[in-house]
Amino acid sequence: MSVTLEPVKISDSEWEIMRVVWTLKTATAQEIIDILSASKEWKPATIKTLLGRLVKKEALQTEQDGKKYIYFPAVSEAETVKSATENLFSHICAKRIGKTISELIDQAELTQEDLMLIQEKLQQKQPVKTIECNCIPGQCECKHHRSLND
Repeated sequence: MSVTLEPVKISDSEWEIMRVVWTLKTATAQEIIDILSASKEWKPATIKTLLGRLVKKEALQTEQDGKKYIYFPAVSEAETVKSATENLFSHICAKRIGKTISELIDQAELTQEDLMLIQEKLQQKQPVKTIECNCIPGQCECKHHRSLND
């Protein structure tokens, strides 16, 4: 049972399943159903469908144990979160990423330890002189694209 670092794209509902499996390390469908059916009001069939999708996407692996299957993560939580972050940033103008990070910090509840970690990372980060816009004309309002549209 090995966890690969290769991330996969998963839906919001699939994230809920993966969070349970990442936490438990291994889980049966019934354990996942017990955890999610009350809080999400999902039917067992919905959870089993999502489990099947995650197995098909190779985000989960299974081992048979008698009549039931044991599910375990086939992808790393850290790498999947990193991939989701990279995916988010790929949809934002490169010139807005700093502002977006600032907004994420504003919205997040953070401990003193979290703030110290962020400050440490900021102190280590080397600034670049300029950031080039990565948008195509019509996707942003930066000075470069406004002159092309005028």
